[in-house]
This record gives sequence, structure tokens and C-alpha cells, in this order.
Amino acid sequence: MRELKSICLLVAAMAGLAAARAGAADIRDFRVGAADKDITPPVGIPMWGYGARHDALSDGTLDPLMAKAIVIAAGSDKVALVGIDLGRGPTEAMLKTIRREIALQAGIRHVLVTGSHTHHGPVIELVDEPGLGKGKFDVAVAYAQKLPQLLIEVIKAADKDLRPAKLGVATESVNLNRNRHTKREPKATDPMLAVLRFDDLAERPIAVLVNFAAHPVMTQEKILKYSADYPGFTKNKVEAELSTKCVFMQGAAGDMSPNPGAGPWEPKSFGEMVAGHVIALARSAKTETPSQPSVKGMVDTFHFKTRVDLKDRRVAGVFERSYFPEITRNYVKLYGESLATELNTVLINGELALVGGSGEFFCNHANRLKARSYVKHTLFFGYCNGHGMYFPTIEAASEGGYGADPGVSFAEIGAGERMMDKALFNIYLLQGKFARERRD
Repeated sequence: MRELKSICLLVAAMAGLAAARAGAADIRDFRVGAADKDITPPVGIPMWGYGARHDALSDGTLDPLMAKAIVIAAGSDKVALVGIDLGRGPTEAMLKTIRREIALQAGIRHVLVTGSHTHHGPVIELVDEPGLGKGKFDVAVAYAQKLPQLLIEVIKAADKDLRPAKLGVATESVNLNRNRHTKREPKATDPMLAVLRFDDLAERPIAVLVNFAAHPVMTQEKILKYSADYPGFTKNKVEAELSTKCVFMQGAAGDMSPNPGAGPWEPKSFGEMVAGHVIALARSAKTETPSQPSVKGMVDTFHFKTRVDLKDRRVAGVFERSYFPEITRNYVKLYGESLATELNTVLINGELALVGGSGEFFCNHANRLKARSYVKHTLFFGYCNGHGMYFPTIEAASEGGYGADPGVSFAEIGAGERMMDKALFNIYLLQGKFARERRD
């Protein structure tokens, strides 16, 4: 956090100098740019998402994995929103590199990188150390080393595309997901499908951002080929219909599965079904130039006790057999003492709150945050800037089951609630509601 604060101070000074020299854009401007980049890895990397695959290697590509970025510049600050067709957000080490470079090269101080959570992407946790990937999974290690630069490049390209813009927001309650965890009725879901539409001042499209919660698990598990799953088909159809770039930001999908209704369980038809709703919402959204453009943000890091003792060789052995040894050893290194997880809170124009949590949050975390957040719109991004495994609600942990038990839910019970309370506090703080409160 000290390193991040130092970078932020340096970037603020550099931004001030740049504005003074160039007369720069008026800080009252609201500017948006978008870009995309193919980040499909080479074959020969273990597949992320299903433990039963163990270390089975990918053998091809069904459809490309993409990184799509939107950069928003407003007031004196910028934020990058990046949706990636990977199972999780970047690792902590990757994020340090990304933050440092986009701050120094583009003056971007806030970044939210969200994995779609496709279960047909590559493992990205393996590192260049014996027993942790080196020697056995060198292709995976090389890709993990390359990935930060790919994301830096797409963010910089979006930044170069910045232009005066308008913003429109539209939401709809849809019956496109279902609760895969609880047996209690009524089963909680997060029915909100949210769309942010960005146009230039001539109302030409710049980008559409989609926020929706459902596991991308519609491609058959036995297929060892890369695929973006249904979000890829959603983005493709939206882009074709609206002649724009489409960024998919996964929501609190820890307990959310797709709900195709009477339709087949396969990614193309479901993805295009979601796209149909997105297209209608985007067309209905009225874009306007914000009257008081601004970007404000905060980053919090939490250190939670873990519910499993990964340093116990017997416990680690169970995980090694359930997954595979090298990935388990990386988890021991990351989560052996405590689980560090990140919370990002960004407020745009004083009325659009974006909250990102680095894990698989159950849907009621997002539902309760939205209900308690007194801003016009609140969107929650899961799998954002890291991955701390599952964050069930307290009542879900009491019920038990997959996603709520210690085997995949490492953080202490109540961790998700603590993070959502902090996000709520941050939203109000960024609005200036607690300006007179003492902060030590």
C-alpha cells in the first residue's frame, strides 16, 4: 500500500505538470476511450476452473480470449475498467506491475481488472520457481509473465482513444441466473443486468459495459480448449449489433449459475440471449454529458484468518490430490499465513459507484450493498484485482455446501460482510458525507 500511495503521489504531480504544459483538457471534461486485445495463450497450459482436471494441459482454442478496456477520465483523475476472459483477476504481483506502469505512462491511478470466470482459460498462478511451476509448466510460467504487459497495452490503447463523451445507464431485472448453492426457499439471486453506454458528443458509440452475475460454465468440462464461454458470445453479438466495443464485468457469481430456461445448456445460445437484453438496454439508455464529472477511488487490503491450515502437510496433501501439487504449493505460499484480499471502490460523477472484490462473492453481498448504497447506481464486480476464493454470506456458511465450506472458502466467516461494510462506508466517504468525521 505504501508503494501504491507513492505511485499515486508521483502520478498526481506528473499530471499537474502535463496539464500546465499543454493546457490539457478542461478538468470539467468527461472523456472515455476503449480498446481490446487478444490475450489467448499458447496451448500446453493447465486449464483453470475444474479441480477434477488436475494438471491436464490445454490442446487448442474454441474461441479467442480477449481483454477489453474502458478508460474514463473525469475531473483530475482516471480509472481503467478491464474485462478479461480468464478465470480470475490478475495476481498481486501482476497488479503491482500493471498499476506502476499505467500510472507512470498514462496517469491512471485506479484500475479494476475483472476476470469473467470462464472455466476454459489458463492457470495464471504458476511462477518461475522450482516446485511452483518452473521446469514442468514453463509455458504457463511464460504466459503469466507476459500477461501484465498485455493488459498494460490494452489499457494504454484505451487511454489514447480518450475523447469527450456522454454516459447512459440502464438496468433490468432478468431471470437469467439461478442459485446453485442454497436449498432454502426462496433462493436468492441477483437479477440485475446493468449496462453502461458510452457515446461521443456526436452520439457515435464508444463502448458498452455489461455487469451480470452467472458462472461461465456452459462449455463441456471435458473439452480442453480455451473459450470465453457465454460472455464471449454476449460480447460478440452486442458488438456486431451496436458497432461498438463491449466489456463484460462479472458480478457476485459465487452462487450464481446461468438460467437458460427452456433453452439448451450451451454457451452460444445463452450468451446471445443475454446479449439481446443488453442490446435493448443499451438502446434505451439516454446518454448525457455529466454536469459535474469526477473520478474518485479507494483501495483497501484485508488480511483474513484462513479456515484451513494449508501448512499442515496432511491438509496440503488433500489439496494436492484434489487439484495438483504445483498450484497447491502456490496457494500455500499465498494463503498459508492469512488471506490477503483487495477491495476497490470507485465513484464516478458522484452518482455511479463501482465496487470490485477479489474473489467469488455470493450474490446477497452485492444485493445488500446495492440496497444500502444511496447513490443512483451501484455495480459490483467479482473476481476483481485478484482472487481470494469464495466469500459466502454468513448464513450461507452456516448452511454449508460447495462454495461455503472451508475446502474452497478460505477466508474466515463474515469476511465478505466486512468488505461490503467498508465498501458502503467508502461510497459515502467519496461523496463527502463523512467529511467532518475524524480519521486517524
